[in-house]
Amino acid sequence: MLFVPLGILAGMLTTIAGLGGGILLQVALAVALGPRVALAITAPALLAGNLHRAVHFRARIDRSVARAFVLGALPGSIIGGFAAVVMPPAAMQCLMLAMAALALARHASLWQWKPNDAVLIPASACIGMVSATSGGAGLLVSPLLLATGLTGERYVATTAVAAVSMHAGRLVAYSAGGLMSAQSVAYSAALTTAILMGNVLGARARKHLSASLAPRIEIGVLWVATGLAVAGVAR
Repeated sequence: MLFVPLGILAGMLTTIAGLGGGILLQVALAVALGPRVALAITAPALLAGNLHRAVHFRARIDRSVARAFVLGALPGSIIGGFAAVVMPPAAMQCLMLAMAALALARHASLWQWKPNDAVLIPASACIGMVSATSGGAGLLVSPLLLATGLTGERYVATTAVAAVSMHAGRLVAYSAGGLMSAQSVAYSAALTTAILMGNVLGARARKHLSASLAPRIEIGVLWVATGLAVAGVAR
């Protein structure tokens, strides 16, 4: 079953590197099932996975940063979620490709975004809208939260809270817009179980990995995600 290995891999990657797993998961499922179905399936699963990660690292959450991010991202993701309901699938595939390509450009230092604390709430609102229409908002969340001085487990923990707010918002919009069917809920349940397993495995692996390995894992995931996104657009 496709959902199990992808979910485990996504949970492990995000727990180890802070991001990357969600991008890979959404792009891979978009190629297999279509972008609108992929977004609907991943919304509750990624919500549960990030909630689990936030609880696991709850002592390391920067509550001030998390609160400001949620204030912008939650309403932004709801607005973006309603947009995703009516957006053409081809446009969503192109947006997913653009997000993966921007992630690679950032790693190659071809594109840099260095926000400051003053833009935290409005920037998180925009990120929430992007997350709901194309996924892959992790590449925008990362520089925003890193700019606040977060590192290590504080970064992973606070990123998880940020992701919870975005996935909760888009789930509300997808449900109201009719994207959530009985079949997508069943798929989400299997995916959720796999992601939680991946979170546990990733937390164990994190203890034995060097700090320099996490960025290498992230860039490898982004290359794979970009290749899948190209394949989806070229279909």
